[in-house]
Amino acid sequence: MKLSNAGITDRSIWEANGYHLPAYDRAKMVEETRNHPVWVHFGAGNIFRAFHAALAQKLLESGAAQQGITVAEGYDYEIIEKQYRPHDNLSVLVTLKADGQVDKSVIGSIAESCILDSARPAEFNRLKEIFSAPSLQMATFTVTEKGYSLVNGRGEMIPDVVSDFAEGPAQPTSYIGKVAALLYARFQAGKLPIAMVSTDNCSHNGEKLYGAVVPFADAWVKNGKADPAFASYVRDEKLVSFPWSMIDKITPRPDASVEAILRADGLEDLDPVVTTKKTWVAPFVNAEETEYLVVEDAFPNGRPALEKAGVIFTDRDTVNKVERMKVTTCLNPLHTALAVYGCLLGYTKISDEMKDPDLTALVRRLGYQEGLPVVVNPGVLDPKEFIDTVVNVRVPNPFMPDTPQRIATDTSQKLAIRYGETIKSYLADPKLSVNSLRMIPLVQAGWLRYVMAVDDDGRAFEPSPDPMLSSVQQVVSAFRVGSPVSAEEAEKTLRPLLTDDKLFGVDLEKAGLADRVCGYFVRELTGPGAVRKTIEEALNE
Repeated sequence: MKLSNAGITDRSIWEANGYHLPAYDRAKMVEETRNHPVWVHFGAGNIFRAFHAALAQKLLESGAAQQGITVAEGYDYEIIEKQYRPHDNLSVLVTLKADGQVDKSVIGSIAESCILDSARPAEFNRLKEIFSAPSLQMATFTVTEKGYSLVNGRGEMIPDVVSDFAEGPAQPTSYIGKVAALLYARFQAGKLPIAMVSTDNCSHNGEKLYGAVVPFADAWVKNGKADPAFASYVRDEKLVSFPWSMIDKITPRPDASVEAILRADGLEDLDPVVTTKKTWVAPFVNAEETEYLVVEDAFPNGRPALEKAGVIFTDRDTVNKVERMKVTTCLNPLHTALAVYGCLLGYTKISDEMKDPDLTALVRRLGYQEGLPVVVNPGVLDPKEFIDTVVNVRVPNPFMPDTPQRIATDTSQKLAIRYGETIKSYLADPKLSVNSLRMIPLVQAGWLRYVMAVDDDGRAFEPSPDPMLSSVQQVVSAFRVGSPVSAEEAEKTLRPLLTDDKLFGVDLEKAGLADRVCGYFVRELTGPGAVRKTIEEALNE
């Protein structure tokens, strides 16, 4: 069994092994998409293959669409060169259900894969052709939140961005610069309308994309590199919209256990590729069954009928409420708690943590008792039902190979929104008391203990990548596991962190939580087993 156009022509062998194959004329779909593109996606990673491409396949199979997706990769070109094109843009989606069932589908909705590289004229010109097509309705994005940033971690403009501002749209090198150049091609083709839809897992994602694109238009106009009307074009929501969205689907790195299942079926050429940029890609993706995509319905050139595939379309305010529900209370705070304490307690699978009574009690109390009181019900999804699914189905799923180490990545960038917003809500509501919070300060203390890179058994471990790791470690280097200090001493040393409202979302001293965070932190320092003991004590407070 080979994953290619030729390889899937013998449907019987695939179907005998339990694979769902594309139920439409793929060759016709590819031709129609190339001639009349409707949907371009930027970011060829696993979430796109597991979610967006699968949505497109549903529409194709139901007859609700005739065109598939054109995918463009602008960061790691080897994903296209070494994985997409050798497999004729096909991939296998393995859905790992909580009841142990494994669904296997060959996803064929990707009609064309492109490399977003202005230094390769054939590749870049092809994308310009696509962006000049009147049929194109939307461009979606999964480029990570960092992909929209025009500055580095020190707040300095990225050199490629500086160069692109000056040189114009002819041959940009920054990611968003290349996207803006494609928009300029669409502008030159007759100010054609389009929706630019960020589906990255971050708050106000459409606003972030807008805030990244507009500076290029302004700089190019200012520097005489673009028609003055281009700046107005990208600001006119009747021509170029930047809808907000909320996306939620757990898609871990391709797992060896899933690879073994596929090999046993007889699927060939399964060896994963690790690119020179350290991207791990395979001919398959593994993902959970649960998925949510809520999108602001603002599409000036129309859109595919994605509501028929389960996408919820609504207004911006509702998207924002759904995003806040997920990110600040119902999912992401629980995930981060499991990530931090999972690493400290030696876990390597999130699902195993949910067999731990202490950690299960922690996330339940964090979600139901501390989070739900400040949730604004968005109407399109019920917050309690959302948490129910998280703690009873999604996170405990033993067949999902997700790890606390993966989720712990960039935690310093997540604390403010995942916990700070709830603290702000408590401070703003006279009926609620910040002093009642226990699990939020426990997780904040746990993260400070985590960056010390010593687990609860006294063993050193390597923390996950984080842009603030070294600077925070400099502060906590004053502490040693097994060398007790008072909470007052700890607060004095930790004050630069505790009062950093960009890190924690609020000044923890002004919020009245610094004492509690420091109290938990020093208790977790007393020696081996102190982290576990502190969790148990906090749960009984």
